[in-house]
Amino acid sequence: MRLLQTHDVSDLCIGKPALRWLPASATVADAVAELDRGATAVAVWDGDEGSPVAGRVSMADVLLFLCAGDNLASPAAALQATLSDLLLAAAAPPPVRRIEPDASVVEAVDSLLGGAHCLVVPVRDRWRAGRGELCWLTVEDVARFFLSSIGLFSPTASRSVSELGVVRPATLAVAAGDTALSALPLLRAAVASHTSVAVVVQGMSPPRRSLVGEISPSALCSCDVSAAAAIAALSAGDFLGFVDQPEIRIHAVRSRLRRRNLLGMLDLLLYGGVDPSSSSSSASSSSSSSSDEDEDDEEGKSCVAASPCGRRGKRGGVFSARGAMGEEAIACQRGSSLVAVMVQALAHRSTHVWVVDYEEEEEGELVGVVGLLDVLRVLRHHLL
Repeated sequence: MRLLQTHDVSDLCIGKPALRWLPASATVADAVAELDRGATAVAVWDGDEGSPVAGRVSMADVLLFLCAGDNLASPAAALQATLSDLLLAAAAPPPVRRIEPDASVVEAVDSLLGGAHCLVVPVRDRWRAGRGELCWLTVEDVARFFLSSIGLFSPTASRSVSELGVVRPATLAVAAGDTALSALPLLRAAVASHTSVAVVVQGMSPPRRSLVGEISPSALCSCDVSAAAAIAALSAGDFLGFVDQPEIRIHAVRSRLRRRNLLGMLDLLLYGGVDPSSSSSSASSSSSSSSDEDEDDEEGKSCVAASPCGRRGKRGGVFSARGAMGEEAIACQRGSSLVAVMVQALAHRSTHVWVVDYEEEEEGELVGVVGLLDVLRVLRHHLL
């Protein structure tokens, strides 16, 4: 405990770049431009040292905003909405909390466990130089620091996740055949809870949920705004394939958007929403035959029916799972140790690990999830 208390939060910020920020009056398109220039997220802040950071906007937040309500029909108009509008649309945006650079690491953990989604830390030397700059401090940053001192947490760290009671039910899950749009409320919950939405295939005999892949906030952050069009058009199972190899699904997305008369989304797919005035003309200028649409339907059905969750690289009870196509889902078993799950999550830059049960000669059943926040809670309790 003494070692962790002697480490300042500033120790975790060494080498971190200053966060990029925009005022609440800036547009969603302004945030997209910053994200396209390489920012992982944009702080909604006025740049004043005494002002709080109102929120954190990533590409995942932008995509969820573009696919919500009336924005689905007019994404170009939604891109001109303010960041204040985007945060209000989230109803309860995950809170951002400021912590001073001389605070202890334990204080940072307590802030995250107390409800902060992420932390902002003044970059000490730059404040002194008259340049008010902040940096992000995330759950992954803190977990990585704890992993570097994991010897302090013996024997807790070597106990299984099941024994420690950190396996939570996998409530954020969507069937592969359901629309990707139906997963929007789940994705908002996933952003707030540092997890993802599991994409599953429901087995009939015996009844079980097999993991196909996941739609993760981090995967959405690697996309551009055109991914909103894919969310609007595809099933959850097909969307996995789009994230992994968009060129294979692009024709299906275009034809389904035309069929559903989502012409604004079609422009977003083709032009990134840079020319709102061209919505109707560009969308109507592209046409496809009914036979093409039929082929797209068959393509979607075959993707949904793909075999779930092949085991890959299984070693020591921790492995990666991926469906026929899609975002790789990191998985472990109930008997996996806490430290093994930490290593697996951080090695894959993930905030969680799915828990899958395997029986002889059968596909794995999704039984739960372990989040890094759950891990930090256990390690924090160890210090008491």
